[in-house]
Amino acid sequence: MRWIYTALLSILITMTPAETKDNTRPEQKVRPASQAGRFYDSDAASLAHEVDSLLARHANMDGYADVAALIVPHAGYYFSGNVAAAAYSALDPQRRYKRVFILGPSHYEWLSGASVDTEFDYYSTPLGRVPVDRVTCQKLAADSLFTYRERAHDREHCLEVQLPFLQRRMVDVPPIVPIVVSTNDYGRLKRMADILKPYFNDDNLFIISSDFSHYPSYLDAYKVDAATRKAVESGDVARFIDVIQRNASSGVPNLDTSACGEYAIIMLMLMMDNGCDIRHILYQNSGDIDSHDHRRVVGYHAFAVNRKGTAAADASETGFSLTDSEKRTLKDIARSSISSAFSGTAFSPEGLTPTLKRKCGAFVTLTKSGRLRGCIGHFGEDVPLHEMVFEMARAAAFEDPRFPRLRREELDSIDIEISVLTPMRRIKSIDEFQLHKHGIYIRKGRRSGTFLPQVADEVNWTKEEFVGHCSQDKAGLGWDGWRDAELFVYEAIVF
Repeated sequence: MRWIYTALLSILITMTPAETKDNTRPEQKVRPASQAGRFYDSDAASLAHEVDSLLARHANMDGYADVAALIVPHAGYYFSGNVAAAAYSALDPQRRYKRVFILGPSHYEWLSGASVDTEFDYYSTPLGRVPVDRVTCQKLAADSLFTYRERAHDREHCLEVQLPFLQRRMVDVPPIVPIVVSTNDYGRLKRMADILKPYFNDDNLFIISSDFSHYPSYLDAYKVDAATRKAVESGDVARFIDVIQRNASSGVPNLDTSACGEYAIIMLMLMMDNGCDIRHILYQNSGDIDSHDHRRVVGYHAFAVNRKGTAAADASETGFSLTDSEKRTLKDIARSSISSAFSGTAFSPEGLTPTLKRKCGAFVTLTKSGRLRGCIGHFGEDVPLHEMVFEMARAAAFEDPRFPRLRREELDSIDIEISVLTPMRRIKSIDEFQLHKHGIYIRKGRRSGTFLPQVADEVNWTKEEFVGHCSQDKAGLGWDGWRDAELFVYEAIVF
């Protein structure tokens, strides 16, 4: 009977309502699936099974009620499918968007702007046809920056590879607006973002198609992509551009680009406002999937942009959360703490909310040109959060024994990251520890050590390796010392 089910599945997913309607309207144009059999499977049943299997890996991931945008890779599914599936798993399958804007880089044609596809009524994949919102496309194309260029679309894969995930994740796939972006002129990017911004609302979803580091070594990719990740999470377009430029001039061997979709990402950031939060979901590079050559890899990130207050991950298991305004206040406190130490002036923070007066732990991390320059934190829930950040910022600048004291002339080039720690919870087994979500704290006698949750995003360790390294490298208990030690988990709100 299994072969019957497979055959029926193939028939059902290829005979969509759109397909039936087109049979009576031969004048409608359909863009063929040019990448089927290359970037993803050309057989409908096999493709459906592949995408469903990738999505199933993230079935337990917290979703989001109101996703405004996703940043998703576009390599072949063998390499980036798992990261892409993690991004699409953030979507509510029942959510009905009016349209989906898909923006990605042009791999074949330099445009000095963008090309919006006004040519086709449908995009085809082995899973059926996805309608194009030609009315919106034509409105955009009225501006010369969005003029349709056939050669920018006919072989382009970065938009097409997103469609099977939409088809298998969403109950109803909305019409798409396919846009290929290719210009490094900031003024043009700003103008295009301004044109698109009215559409950046609750009705629509934006998908930004981008891979990240191209062709550095495996270890260099982790370093470069970690710096780019922090810049994306900041939502600060100037910081993102600066990090991309720093990566390019860093001298990392074979680094061709650190984000091939950087122009589309810039446009997204220019459309966003303070009502959005950017959440990193998953990172891998091609060396994590195929380890035969770690000398040249490509990096893949998944991000979700959520409208303020809708990100499930904003609140921890304990219910503790911070608003964007509170995060900005803490960043100001951290920087003012260091600058006032140089000037010898007193500092009195303003706008302290009850949350900022709550007693909890925090770590402050300082980086310079993407390199660690100091990191100090405290777990104790004995000091109000705003005071904790003030003290830890100064400690990171002047008391981290691994680095010389920060000099006044360095301050302007220092990036500050704050990790606010939720209350610790004792666990009996590492089965309760969730990699990427939890930090681990190990204590035995007078020895203790911790790894923050985000450490997991910067290394390629299993859960057991994560705990083992913490036990050995941080607590000084040896690789297996954690087995008879006290174990605690916590979460970190990182910004």
